[in-house]
Amino acid sequence: MSVAVRTVTLCALVAGLIVVPPASAQFNGPKAVVTNDSATGTVALSVTVGGKTVLDPSPVGIITERSDLSKNLKPVGRSQRKVLERYETTVGKKRNRFVDATETTYEYVGAGGARLDLVVRTSRDGVAYRYELPQDTGAVLGEASAFHVPATATAWLAKFRRDYENPFIQMTAGTAEQAEYMHPALFDVGGTYLFVSESDVDGRYSGGHLVHTGAGKFQMKLWDEKVLVSGALKTPWRTMIVGSLATVTESTLVDDLAPPSRIRDTSWIKPGPAVWTWIAGGRGAQQDLVRQKEFVDYAAARGWPYVVVDAGWYDDPNWRQTSWIPELVQYAAARGVGIHTWVRFSSVDTPDKRKDYLPYLEKWGVQGLKIDFMDSDGQERYRWYDEILPETAKMHFLINFHGATLPHGIHRTWPHVMTTEAVHGAEKSTGVTTSHLTALPFTRNVVGGMDYTPGAFHRTNRSNTDGGELALSVLFESGIQNLAGRPDSYDARPLVRWFLEQTPTAWDETRLLSGRPTESIVMARRSGDRWFVGGAVSGDARTLDLPALGNGKWLVEVVRDGTGALVKEDHVTSEKLSIPVAKDGGFAALACRWRPGRTTCAEPTYGVPPTTVVTTPAQVSVQPGQSFEIGSTFTNTSTQPLYEVTFAPRLPDGWNLRSAPVRAFRVAPGESISGKWTVTVGANPVVGLTDVPAVAKYKPFLHGRGTFEAEKATRTHVWKPLPAGQSYVAGNDRSVEGRTLTTGGVRFGKGIGTTPAEVTVALGTCKAFNATVGVDDEVDGRVDRAFAGGTVVFSVIGDGRVLYQSAVLKSTDQALPITADVTGVKSLTLKVSDGGDGTSLDNAVWGDARLTCE
Repeated sequence: MSVAVRTVTLCALVAGLIVVPPASAQFNGPKAVVTNDSATGTVALSVTVGGKTVLDPSPVGIITERSDLSKNLKPVGRSQRKVLERYETTVGKKRNRFVDATETTYEYVGAGGARLDLVVRTSRDGVAYRYELPQDTGAVLGEASAFHVPATATAWLAKFRRDYENPFIQMTAGTAEQAEYMHPALFDVGGTYLFVSESDVDGRYSGGHLVHTGAGKFQMKLWDEKVLVSGALKTPWRTMIVGSLATVTESTLVDDLAPPSRIRDTSWIKPGPAVWTWIAGGRGAQQDLVRQKEFVDYAAARGWPYVVVDAGWYDDPNWRQTSWIPELVQYAAARGVGIHTWVRFSSVDTPDKRKDYLPYLEKWGVQGLKIDFMDSDGQERYRWYDEILPETAKMHFLINFHGATLPHGIHRTWPHVMTTEAVHGAEKSTGVTTSHLTALPFTRNVVGGMDYTPGAFHRTNRSNTDGGELALSVLFESGIQNLAGRPDSYDARPLVRWFLEQTPTAWDETRLLSGRPTESIVMARRSGDRWFVGGAVSGDARTLDLPALGNGKWLVEVVRDGTGALVKEDHVTSEKLSIPVAKDGGFAALACRWRPGRTTCAEPTYGVPPTTVVTTPAQVSVQPGQSFEIGSTFTNTSTQPLYEVTFAPRLPDGWNLRSAPVRAFRVAPGESISGKWTVTVGANPVVGLTDVPAVAKYKPFLHGRGTFEAEKATRTHVWKPLPAGQSYVAGNDRSVEGRTLTTGGVRFGKGIGTTPAEVTVALGTCKAFNATVGVDDEVDGRVDRAFAGGTVVFSVIGDGRVLYQSAVLKSTDQALPITADVTGVKSLTLKVSDGGDGTSLDNAVWGDARLTCE
């Protein structure tokens, strides 16, 4: 048997200094032991640390259509090489990475001469192996791969779900139910921890999960019964992180095994916090431009770079023409905020759909996509990932995958992927216990960004305290940290707001300070020269220790649960701190080197300076060609002067302004400027509700970064007059949810928005009733997975007699023009009734309902 060793020496020139990689520490780390049973030709792999077995001999091998390479294997060679790599990531627990590993290839020949290479890589923090088939042996039918864990080992496992959204529960490996489990899976083997996952999964293969077959044996099961292969094959890595809990939580092994970045220029990729408006406002907020602007204003004031508009924003089937997202993007950009939008997988699941869909969002200036409902680990779905990842990178979209698989090293290969869900997160109504929360940093979050969505302080059914919830902003790593709270919930907790304004989402270093899954955790993450610390417990109140983070004196600002509210305690110390923590509670801390005169570790957030705009009138009803007056006052409520201020209304296309903008070179703190303008509606305006804002543009620094905007709008209700002899039926002129009446993509300035109900009108001498009817577009696609909305029937009844009745109309139907002869009718009833499937989402539109009378 020959052994070839190749040694690679790596150094780097950084900031003018020669940086030499640290000496390999793998001799103190785990060892892989590969054995071959000569009688059966089976191969097994075990893992030891310091002479102690952590993984019992476990079968390896692969079965294809033409070769069973799980038995009758004959060893024919072995080679070895060093792997030394340095790389950077845009997000994660540590952005600068160094790989120091030894890779050993065991060469086997099976029955019929088929070749199998078992490639085993060992490093300081773990062991991984993959199969390489140099020749084409047909589709893969399965693997022999399994993990034999000592039956007495404590295990933290989650039952398998295609979207990885199940809680982690503590149990014993041997007595765990014989069922399917997700990975990652974590085991405590006599004080040494074994963490099982996989890396480098893409469309050449299938994702896998674990099946407990009894006595601590966890079999790897592929999603696909047949994995299509053409030519040679390299499978994903079966990955085991091995060592202490600190080794597990701080490990980057899953990323280390993944292919290098496929994006050369990453300068446009900027992680950061986002105001996530789903839990904060529900679906209604996703369909409301005014509310979304309020969320943008809140993010801008905090210095948070993003707002995420979630499911429902494009329920109108004609969203490409009617969406307000371009206006929101423009509004947000003027305040230093980028917009991310939710996208249904079925809208981008084919090349043709993506070609039709994504360029609109790119043209509008959307900066990120939250793509939802992939719900599969199949090879076909991974091939979809292979297609959409380079496409979205080319368009400079940041990506958050929801309803998705785990990040199997994706942050290294595709650094524009900020986070993935794949977690039993804050959206769930059950199972989000503090034991689950304290397990996640040791399990799911180890492998990459996790969109748990912390910060929903307004929710009264949370299992943790405010201190425990605040700690999650540090404990849970996510390149885009989607903060789920309402603005008023942050304002009611100024210490929460202060800490979240300071907390980044990508880290230079991560340290586990103490803890055990489902019990407690204290974790520190460094950004620059500051440390952010999160601590949380499950169960009884206790004291948690915060060790000194380095030599010398440190200023440590601790936010923790007090009596009825959060409290802040500042410490200057070179010793550990003992922090009292409430039942199911926690703390968050900000630490920096102390120096004389330093009283805080907080840094300027560079949020948009606070200002106010007051505009009158608040609303106006106008027709084409008519004029009205807008008066507005802009006030600098910040503590700094503002420069180069321009103040004027921003008008829709085709509208006219008869007064000049108001200008001021400098507006001092507390100072105001005012203007009054005459606005004329265009000759052919868009009917319905349109906001006409008075906009103040200003610079916060005379010689500094960009221009910002503040505004307050007059809401204009625009409607067109009717010919002589016709009159509108009196109505609310609004949808059920207060927006422009729209059905089938057609907008109406006048009409009735209603749920199933009746409206009765007394008539004089009239001869015709006309309207355009349908289910309001605000409910189209409301049930996202089923593409279902309301179903209604429209009836026109004259003096108790049905003059017209529609078929059942669905949310996906086009607008339906209707007419009824009302000659001689004295009492006209307009009735909307349920279409037969219950009254859910039956928002209906009588658009431009009108009568022709003598």
